[in-house]
Amino acid sequence: MSPAGTRLEELRVNLGRVQGRIDAARIAAGRTDPVRLVVVTKTFPASDVDLLSRLGVTDVGENRDQEARTKRAECAAGQELRWHMIGQLQRNKAASVARWADVVESVDRVDLVPALDRAAQAAGRRLEVLVQVALDEPTRPDRGGAVPAEVPALADQIASAHALQLGGVMGVAPYPGDPHAAFARLARVSATLRESHPHATVVSAGMSGDLEEAIAHGATQVRVGGAVLGDREYVH
Repeated sequence: MSPAGTRLEELRVNLGRVQGRIDAARIAAGRTDPVRLVVVTKTFPASDVDLLSRLGVTDVGENRDQEARTKRAECAAGQELRWHMIGQLQRNKAASVARWADVVESVDRVDLVPALDRAAQAAGRRLEVLVQVALDEPTRPDRGGAVPAEVPALADQIASAHALQLGGVMGVAPYPGDPHAAFARLARVSATLRESHPHATVVSAGMSGDLEEAIAHGATQVRVGGAVLGDREYVH
């Protein structure tokens, strides 16, 4: 078997295991609704992204602007996938991110909204945007995320933008910490948000080590890297 064929089979097996975990977590939680898998491809080559697409993956996540836009341009499957920006967004990167990302999961400050909106309009694109919610208690500014009390105003601003669509919320459970408590907090924020924005139903939560806990608390999509792709291969 060729190296590409070997890698394809490795990814096939890993995807099957992760999907099995997702399905088991849904059943354990008494859920019948689907949970979207976003494969986090940061630091992995474009060739892996193309193989994932061949295996039926529809969504990939990146956290660095330069790496992501280069990778999307290199991917044969680049335009067929939904690309998620999951890393911290800097305002001066908004114009670049708006050209390659389909979903921006990490908006946590009001000053990012007009910058991203202007960039999306200039690029002739409409972006789905999630509010990143801080799940640490007490809050740690170095980890990013809006505190729950800030979410309604931030969501209102996103919803009123011309080229942005409010999708819902995103959160990262603190480590070390109790993921159940963190994801329960995110679920409460999501429920409150849906009272004023009923279409903002996305709850992006859970990674390789805590996807079961996230699904138990209502995650509609999980972001998994290592359990699918293996050890990181750093791109320079």
